[in-house]
Amino acid sequence: MSNQKLFNVAVVGATGAVGEQIIRLLEERNFPIKELILLSSARSAGVKLPFKGQDVVVQEATPESFQGVDIALFSAGGDVTKALAPHAVQAGTICIDNTSAYRMDPETPLVVPEVNVEKINEHKGIIANPNCSTIQMVATLKPLYDRYGISRVIVSTYQAVSGAGAKAINEMLRQSKEVLEGNDAKPDILPVGSLPVKHQIAFNAIPQIDKFHENGFTNEEMKMILETKKIMGDESIEVTATCVRIPVVYGHSESVYVELKEDFDIEEVKTLLANAPGIVLVDNPKEQQYPLATDAAGKLETFVGRVRRDLSNPRALNMWIVSDNLLKGAAWNAVQIAEYIAIEQ
Repeated sequence: MSNQKLFNVAVVGATGAVGEQIIRLLEERNFPIKELILLSSARSAGVKLPFKGQDVVVQEATPESFQGVDIALFSAGGDVTKALAPHAVQAGTICIDNTSAYRMDPETPLVVPEVNVEKINEHKGIIANPNCSTIQMVATLKPLYDRYGISRVIVSTYQAVSGAGAKAINEMLRQSKEVLEGNDAKPDILPVGSLPVKHQIAFNAIPQIDKFHENGFTNEEMKMILETKKIMGDESIEVTATCVRIPVVYGHSESVYVELKEDFDIEEVKTLLANAPGIVLVDNPKEQQYPLATDAAGKLETFVGRVRRDLSNPRALNMWIVSDNLLKGAAWNAVQIAEYIAIEQ
């Protein structure tokens, strides 16, 4: 991208886990940056973060921070996006938002580049990054949808604690130590919900991510259901989800059941997946080779394996999908969108 014009780029939430990954990717990908502006809350202002051999001072994010900024990547929470993104758009900035603030706004494209990159051109100043667990699933579903059509998806997720932030990681590590030493594990952070009740995450699985809706589904599950339909551009796809937090630091795993509209050859399915952009097929059960969270951590790709025809429905198949939730699930997807914008301009 060295021949492209240079851009003034802002990262909002620069000191957070996703913000730090965005900064790293911008450097590694040699994104055509004229000036990098790092923004955060007043609490983190003044911190210095490295970028291309220099220290960049983090500034407090305010409505006036976006004058002259071409592209802003937001990852500081939905309330921050709602408060600042309209000011950024007014200043002429294209906003790529990692929060749920605008995902279901009908005027805002919800983009996974491997699935619907053309939607970027429809933006009115804001482009939404989907939920991490949705991204890896739809990227895998796309080649199957294009070839066979999809009528129904049932997904169960096994999500890393990093999805709930650094405090959740620290809690899991602390609790693990407490349990191994024969002490009671003290839960303070998980699950993140509307009630003060907390549960042990160490050596456990918590079937709740975010707060519950009246229909019995959690916010995370409803995100997967609604976002999948919007990204695929097909409201007829039936989707249901159960989202579970497990004691893994990085990497979300998903068990996905897919009903196709047409019959399929399982080897053709594997070939489609192996050739799909951003997808790596790891599917050799005879050698016990399949995607693992520990292998996906730190990688940009989405990994799929355990691909097999369902025994109860000849037009359905089962898959195991794994991806780094902070990279493809957040930072990398956002940087991919930014790269597309840079190329188009």
